[in-house]
Amino acid sequence: MPAETAAKRAEWNHLPDTPIVVSPLWQWPPKPVAALKWYLDSWFFITVNMMIVGLAFAALYWASPALETTQTPGLWILGIWVRNGVIVSIVAGALHLWFHKYAMQGTDLKYDPRPFPRNGRMFTFSSQLKDNIFWTIASGVTIWSLFEAFMWWSMANGYAAVITYQTNPVWFIAIFFLIPVWESFYFYWMHRFLHTDVMYRFHALHHRNSDIGPWSGLSMHPVEHLFYFGSVLIHFAIASNPVHIIFHLMFYGLLAITTHTGFEGVLFRNKKRMHLGNFHHQIHHRYFECNYGNLDVPWDKLFGSWHDGTAAGKAKLAERLKARRRT
Repeated sequence: MPAETAAKRAEWNHLPDTPIVVSPLWQWPPKPVAALKWYLDSWFFITVNMMIVGLAFAALYWASPALETTQTPGLWILGIWVRNGVIVSIVAGALHLWFHKYAMQGTDLKYDPRPFPRNGRMFTFSSQLKDNIFWTIASGVTIWSLFEAFMWWSMANGYAAVITYQTNPVWFIAIFFLIPVWESFYFYWMHRFLHTDVMYRFHALHHRNSDIGPWSGLSMHPVEHLFYFGSVLIHFAIASNPVHIIFHLMFYGLLAITTHTGFEGVLFRNKKRMHLGNFHHQIHHRYFECNYGNLDVPWDKLFGSWHDGTAAGKAKLAERLKARRRT
């Protein structure tokens, strides 16, 4: 076994192919077929993205108020909070039971070799799991739901433009695909801002989790949740539908849960059935000062915060941090 591979295996329980690569859309020479496959694979057919689209429509028709009802504040806001809380609890709870409580696939595809969850005084209630659940529900679901309620109210009162599939079918469908594009831009810059000296005091709550589980994804300080879910305010600039608001916030909320399982994906009968956690972000939780964005747009490469999962990438990060301490 090569020395580099042996060192990696001591550091990580499961090591995907490295070096990590960004979307083929940004690779040279151009790879149009690979780029098309990259984006088709992220949407079709049994994917987290498509499941969130389905869940957003289900929430719209069966667990949301009529737009006219939301012209004035009322109990419908509580209804949104309950709906979002139930969805988060089911998704995060089920993934926690599968991967961690009952370890249905053992440590297969688990990135970090350390056991999850842990206990310690750094956590609220001295328990990583209780800490994660508390901040996810008490702060995360609450701020998510308040942003959603605010957008419903804004649409109902004419402050945010509303479209329907009947009036603008192409734009109605396109928005679902554009929200992840906006996310790749917004999340990188918001995340880098949270790592500044002024803001890290808030972001540090999320980084209590150097190893992660499903409940870790939305375990954040309320100030961070305001920035995180504030992404939805883009819909004041683009005409949308309430289902886009639901999808947008679910995309941010539920994707945080699924990408923080600590596992690359779900195994069933020895085959990976669904991709979940990204090694790129797992590295961020281990080393903090790298990989602030995602792989759809190479922001980290462009702005010097890239770690490709190799020993060379780790050494480059160490040099960057050493140089920063000297300045």
